[in-house]
Amino acid sequence: MQLTESHARSFVKAAQDLEPHIHAAQEEMDRERKIPDHLARLVDKAGIYQLFLPASMGGPQLHPVIAYQAMEEVSRVEASVGWCGLLSNGGALFTGNFTPEAARRMFGNPPEFRCAGSFRPLGESCPVPGGYRVNGRWDYASGIANANWLFINSRVVDDDGPRLTEAGRPDTVMLFTPMETATVYDTWHVVGLCGTGSNDFVLEDVFVPTERSFRLYDPPLEPGFLYHPRTLLIAIWVLVSAVALGAARGAMDAFKELASGSGTTISTTLLRDRPHVQSKVGEAEAMISGARAYLLDAMNRAWDSFSEDMPLPSPDIAQARLAITQSIHQAARSVDILFHAAGTNAIHRRNGLERRWRDVHVVVQHGAGLLSNYEFGG
Repeated sequence: MQLTESHARSFVKAAQDLEPHIHAAQEEMDRERKIPDHLARLVDKAGIYQLFLPASMGGPQLHPVIAYQAMEEVSRVEASVGWCGLLSNGGALFTGNFTPEAARRMFGNPPEFRCAGSFRPLGESCPVPGGYRVNGRWDYASGIANANWLFINSRVVDDDGPRLTEAGRPDTVMLFTPMETATVYDTWHVVGLCGTGSNDFVLEDVFVPTERSFRLYDPPLEPGFLYHPRTLLIAIWVLVSAVALGAARGAMDAFKELASGSGTTISTTLLRDRPHVQSKVGEAEAMISGARAYLLDAMNRAWDSFSEDMPLPSPDIAQARLAITQSIHQAARSVDILFHAAGTNAIHRRNGLERRWRDVHVVVQHGAGLLSNYEFGG
């Protein structure tokens, strides 16, 4: 069932309402290097982990621009919470390869869906009657401390070794498995996005039934923009932009508060009253707002031009890819400008600016920020 616009936008309001709860948990998040359970329950209740879950499975199946706005609001307060949300929604997009009946058996009705996992084909899956036996170790499983399902990508092997496709490439299969089938290893000691708990996990001789498996580039069972092989990537990557631009907006908020009450060690003049600082703030604001406008316009155009049999190439998809990568880099540059404009004030944790600086420079390392995406658009 299609959501009304007011119901869809209620997810943005629910994300905004999380702000005081996220603020209250930030110290614990840094200390424990994960989202605390009590906060994860509130994030789950707000629907942040399943914005892209298909309506046929009981999910909201949001327009990507509405999902962007919800994730941006969360990330403005704390990028780690937004990052775990985007990874779970990556898993939600993959459920478009399951039948609604299989999904209800997996996630329940109404669905309980908090997903983590890894897109890297690091493990091995051996075909057996009724499914696969899976072994391996995967990394960067953001949000795994609060997940109830894992998605994994793995190489298909048999008694003769790794299988190859008709094109001669390694055959891979995507699988979903319950969280309790994995062993988690504490490996997340990093400079930014500290609260995501993006640890490694291991599966040892885990059986995954066929109905929980699919080939990544097979035609999905769910129709529509979110699940189509040619648009699925920009659907999830727009949420990477949401985390980056949300963090940049949070940095601007933190800077304005700092500038209204602080000078520097060499001058008592408030930062807000210095022409040089005003110029830098204007430059950063133009970067953030300009990148956001380009991004949302490009995503709306891609959505409006979508069809199941869309032709190749698609200028609208290329523009969306460009806008995503550009927005991530502009977010990082804008935070750099604010960080340096704040002087020594910027390095103190109490000001909130250094947190956004660390986080956005981890976000830009994601595949959505690769410079090769400019080449694709060109």
